[in-house]
Amino acid sequence: ETNQGTVRIELWADKAPITVANFLRYTEAGFYNGLVFHRVIPGFMIQGGGFNPAMVQSSAFEPIKNEATAELKNVRGTLAMARTQVVDSASSQFFINLADNVFLDHTDETARGFGYAVFGEVIEGMDIVDQIATVATGNAQGHQNVPLEPVIITTMRRE
Repeated sequence: ETNQGTVRIELWADKAPITVANFLRYTEAGFYNGLVFHRVIPGFMIQGGGFNPAMVQSSAFEPIKNEATAELKNVRGTLAMARTQVVDSASSQFFINLADNVFLDHTDETARGFGYAVFGEVIEGMDIVDQIATVATGNAQGHQNVPLEPVIITTMRRE
């Protein structure tokens, strides 16, 4: 549940078991409740799961192994884990692809080519995701593309 509407996702535990278990760990701990989508780039993706509305970063569990594979593609509507330049650095932050972002796919074992682990897809509410992508953004607390009015994850729960 977001303050913009409901988005339902299906997780792919059979294709990305470590990533799904990590995401569910955060979900079941209530970690995502009250956090925001802090990075919104139309035509690219919306990212959340790491900051509260004041843009204070929430502490996370330890990083996980990156399960990006050539089989799992960063196509429109899929969820993937955000990470730093370090391949195995994903923790709580995730993004929803607004387009087919092939440049984020796994191509090789280098840090640049390893890619971003896809672990599920939006099965209901892509219109809400697209609506979020249209919000006005600016700079906040040293971050770019931050919604001027917070887009809040009010509740994330497992069905």
